[in-house]
Amino acid sequence: MTQLDWIVIVFYFCLIGWVAWYYGRHQKDTTDYFLAGRNAGWVVIGASIFTSNIGSEHIVGLAGQGATTGMGMAHWELHAWVLIMLAGLFVPFYYKSGVETIPQFLEKRFNARARWILSCVSLVAYVFTKVSVTVYAGAVVFKALLPEAFGSPENAFWVGAFTTVILTGIYTVFGGMRAIMNTATPQAVIILLGSFIVTAVGLGRLGGWGELVTMARVNREAFALWRPLSDPTFPWLAVVIASPIVGIWYWCTDQYIVQRALSARDLATARRGALFGGVLKVWPVLIFVIPGLIGWALHQKGLLLLPTTLVDGVAVINPDLVFATLVRELLPSGLRGLIIACLLAALMSSLASLFNSSASLFTVDVYEKLRPGRSERHLLRVGRIATATVVVLGILWIPVMQKVQGGGLYQYLQNVQGYIAPPITAVFLLGLFWTRVNASGAVWGLTAGFVLGMIKLTLQTFFGAGEGRIHSPALLAAIGDFNPYYATGVLALMSAAIVVGASLMTPEPPEAQVRGLTYGSIHREAGDEIKKSWDTGNKIMAGAILALVLGLYVYFSFWLH
Repeated sequence: MTQLDWIVIVFYFCLIGWVAWYYGRHQKDTTDYFLAGRNAGWVVIGASIFTSNIGSEHIVGLAGQGATTGMGMAHWELHAWVLIMLAGLFVPFYYKSGVETIPQFLEKRFNARARWILSCVSLVAYVFTKVSVTVYAGAVVFKALLPEAFGSPENAFWVGAFTTVILTGIYTVFGGMRAIMNTATPQAVIILLGSFIVTAVGLGRLGGWGELVTMARVNREAFALWRPLSDPTFPWLAVVIASPIVGIWYWCTDQYIVQRALSARDLATARRGALFGGVLKVWPVLIFVIPGLIGWALHQKGLLLLPTTLVDGVAVINPDLVFATLVRELLPSGLRGLIIACLLAALMSSLASLFNSSASLFTVDVYEKLRPGRSERHLLRVGRIATATVVVLGILWIPVMQKVQGGGLYQYLQNVQGYIAPPITAVFLLGLFWTRVNASGAVWGLTAGFVLGMIKLTLQTFFGAGEGRIHSPALLAAIGDFNPYYATGVLALMSAAIVVGASLMTPEPPEAQVRGLTYGSIHREAGDEIKKSWDTGNKIMAGAILALVLGLYVYFSFWLH
């Protein structure tokens, strides 16, 4: 890190700080703070969806997966098509019901208990995934780029972790959703630009795209998009089952993402913003996964030395250090600072969105129900305290996460999300399309599904094959080793069966309770408005997303043949 690198980084922080101050000067109430006054435009919404999704864990984790598993995890990054579901199916329900949070919608459709459960599950998910993974990924880069700046690499790791959390927390707490939404566009530009630069420089050093494809063909079985059923990690059937379940939960029902669409000035804008987020979401495979593959190819040719780690006595590439090594070794002074600013932009935008979503979930869905009638100032203070608590718990989870992740940061992320997503996806899809599903079914499905998912995560952490794991009793070890992506499908089926069974064993919900909250009823009541909001521009954008995703699938299905 040279003086020029630090100048670029300081300039970035000053820019983001000024935007946060400018838009955060006048926070009147919780609608302002959590939903930007419901007046956001579609470009800002789409950029905010993209930057909320693309955190440091994506840049660091996907580069690592590209270097070690090739296109195996690209399926999770080709979820742009799910944003068409968000815009086309889910947004009208959320927007027309006037809710501030997604758990609020569950209370309208089912009951207050379902709302509480989803709020608590979401906050737990933020600790296990978003906080711990995002902070860990950013800290890994500090450890790699500034190993001796704070006395030791380990010190650099924790200094990086705490510094980014504190700085992001300051601008989020002050600026609220207005600051987050309005810093999203410059952050999206920096993320895309920085990642394109790493890709272009890496390809130039390697000798072009043709050379990358030629080298990847040598490792075809390990790098292919589609793997045989015998593959222990990414059998194609497990991937096809698991990735849509996680995608629907994450993009269509998670407060962290959907909150951006709820801040729109009208329904058509909300839908277009979600679709614009889908257009931006198409690019991560090309600008995050491919750099990892480039790093592997450079390593194989002896042009770059990637850090390795011992796994069962064999030296393998350390996936979490691939991105930092590419930045350190390939880029000149100044550009290196721009890429670090890119990483900080990704980290800060994701954390900022997380902080605000955590505050809104706890404040609106938990605290306000327990202590109704409190002032807006009091509620804002409670939300900030709740956010700080989630962050502390996330940091405390990092040492446990380091033990359980095994296959790399991004693989850990999708494993854990695969255990949280199934019951939520099942409840939302069944609840929207089948009026017979009632509150008992939703409560039992959410509770049992979450407990079963946490049991699988616990057994995977402590039992099964691998260094330091417990190997007996054999049944627990077998459950711990059971492919996590197949496990996602099993959990989804079990959750759906519990929802249906509990609903059929209890009385049908009254017609008044489901009016406007199921697919058939909302289109009977507001069909013209919903149809009008799906205008020509939205249809063109949806078609472009499908064409781009299909094109990437077709190309990468055959690129190594």
